[in-house]
Amino acid sequence: MSIKSVLSRDNPVVKRLRALAGSSQARKKEGLSLLDGAHLVGAYVATRGAPTLLAVGESALLRPEVAELVAAARVVALRMPDALLDSISGVMHGAGIVAAVPTPRETVPEMIAGDCLLLEHLQDPGNLGSLLRSAAAAGVTQVFCSAHTVYAWSPKVLRAGQGAHFSLRIYEGCDLEQVIARLQAPLVATSSHAGQSLFAADLRGPVAWVFGNEGAGVSAPILARAARQVAIPMRAESESLNVAAAAAVCLFEALRQRTYAKSP
Repeated sequence: MSIKSVLSRDNPVVKRLRALAGSSQARKKEGLSLLDGAHLVGAYVATRGAPTLLAVGESALLRPEVAELVAAARVVALRMPDALLDSISGVMHGAGIVAAVPTPRETVPEMIAGDCLLLEHLQDPGNLGSLLRSAAAAGVTQVFCSAHTVYAWSPKVLRAGQGAHFSLRIYEGCDLEQVIARLQAPLVATSSHAGQSLFAADLRGPVAWVFGNEGAGVSAPILARAARQVAIPMRAESESLNVAAAAAVCLFEALRQRTYAKSP
């Protein structure tokens, strides 16, 4: 384990980490994202390798699981007083460890095969993070975000995603019309007005799902491009589902159908 002690708020690396924690402009300028907490840092190290910067609080370093994580990161870690680490962390009562990592920059492929998600104008970081987590759990690895969707690598989305980001290819700032033109799988949208139930739809093959803004839903031009619209069955007196919940229902219904299709 390689560790360097830092005591001053004026240390250049501390200033750099604080800027990354507090400014989306700084994160985009440096091409770095900030991971806050042992779970996120551990998920990154396990799937992507060494972070660019790693800082840990003195108290956290005494915990065996954090000490093991610092050793596994294979990078010089900055050990600092808890109060100094807390000035970087955006989490109240945080886990005492933060890391800066390169933000992936994905280029939309010419042909998009297999399952994927298209997200149009999602605004809530918690919804996006939860949706990414469901996608990773259901085995969907490609996510295309429209230009006005919340930034997927913001600290709030990362915390909500709980490490899902690192098993996904996330394309941001997409023109969804162009994405749709490259799809190999049929585009499917949910709509309360659809005549077909989600549970009656054949989802055993690849699907490109599209989900829209929390208030407005999928826009009319994108909805018109859908090969199929399906409705999620629910009690008549119930309101529509939150977009993250709706996406989870759809993704896991497709997974259920494929799982049982392979069963004897």
